[in-house]
Amino acid sequence: MIARVGRAARESISGLPREFWWLWTSTLVNRLGAFVSTFLALYLTQERGFSASYAGLVAALYGLGGVIASVGAGVLADRLGRRPTLFLAQLSTSFTVAALGFVQQPAAIAAVAFLVGLTSNSSRPAVQAILADVVRPEDRMRAFALNYWALNLGWAFASVAAGFLAEISYRIGFATESVMLLLCAALCFFRIPETRPDRTAGDTAEDQQAVSLGTVLRDGRFMGVTGLAFLIALLFNQMSMALPVTMGRDGLSSGDYGTVVAVNGFLIVALQIPVTRFIEHRSPQRLLTVSALLAGYGFGLTAVAGSIPFYMLTVGIWTLGEIINSPTQTGLVARLSPTHGRGRYQGVFSLSWTLAGLVSPLAGGAVIDHFGPDTLWAGCAVLGTVAAAGYTLLMRELPPGNDRITPAPKAAAEPDPASV
Repeated sequence: MIARVGRAARESISGLPREFWWLWTSTLVNRLGAFVSTFLALYLTQERGFSASYAGLVAALYGLGGVIASVGAGVLADRLGRRPTLFLAQLSTSFTVAALGFVQQPAAIAAVAFLVGLTSNSSRPAVQAILADVVRPEDRMRAFALNYWALNLGWAFASVAAGFLAEISYRIGFATESVMLLLCAALCFFRIPETRPDRTAGDTAEDQQAVSLGTVLRDGRFMGVTGLAFLIALLFNQMSMALPVTMGRDGLSSGDYGTVVAVNGFLIVALQIPVTRFIEHRSPQRLLTVSALLAGYGFGLTAVAGSIPFYMLTVGIWTLGEIINSPTQTGLVARLSPTHGRGRYQGVFSLSWTLAGLVSPLAGGAVIDHFGPDTLWAGCAVLGTVAAAGYTLLMRELPPGNDRITPAPKAAAEPDPASV
């Protein structure tokens, strides 16, 4: 059994280039310092005494910054390059996160939260484009899963530590995340090369065509996938605003919330790789449909939760949906994106998550304040059902897509992952 597990682990990490592992390391370091995205709602409502509606407004401004960043950073990743876009995003996020921990006035908090959303979401299109640039098509789903695994490995430990840290000082949490982001910026600057493919005479006619934002928006199937991802993102965004507010109304603390949401990270750490190995050659249509149902009804069950174990159970259900959805959906986007338009395609796709980050807290806060949390959680079950039906209809007769890859310059031999 041990030998079988070891062999499966080696197969999961083999064949991936050095550039991928440096990016993987950067993701891990980044999420080890995660604080703002997880505890912003609790900081505003419990530490500062603001209402759920104000917390929703601030979170929405954070999301608005992400909406703007998604498109702008996608264009920059194609024009300026992946590496400088990623470096500038991480460096600027470090400064804005530090500032958020010290501003006092409501208007200033809202303004800085917008800047944090703008800077922190600017790295997403570049990261996804780098992965698609350097990883072979047949390995992409595994690579996306491994990167997502690193993200959640860091976040699982950070959520517990930061939850108890928040009970001592929220400012220390903001400062810790700022320092971690500086480390990521340094790692990006010194270790991650530019991977943007150059146009060559061997490119296909599709690759030679100029890719603009208009090209992306006219791609009907891709925009359909993006729209359904928006519905899924509305569900998962409830974790950071509606869930802590609901738990707070049940008399639970920030430490309790950190413990509950840590289930999400630890389950992903434990199950992401084996589940991905099981699903990577299965129908995206079925996988995305099942993931939508698990997410919708997992969040829906929060309406009847009242204790820490029950909350942990609901988190486990929708986490399984997340484990299935994330690599499947991200791999599908890479599959539908032309080589020289990956930044723009990833940027527009990121809108599904950043726009949800704008809409979800506003809607969630308003529904909780006016109708109660049970209504919100019932709505989540409805959204999951609608998304599942959409995936079933949209993904019929999925085309093979663009699976070409242009190797990154100065590609190095595959390293031992432990060495990075």
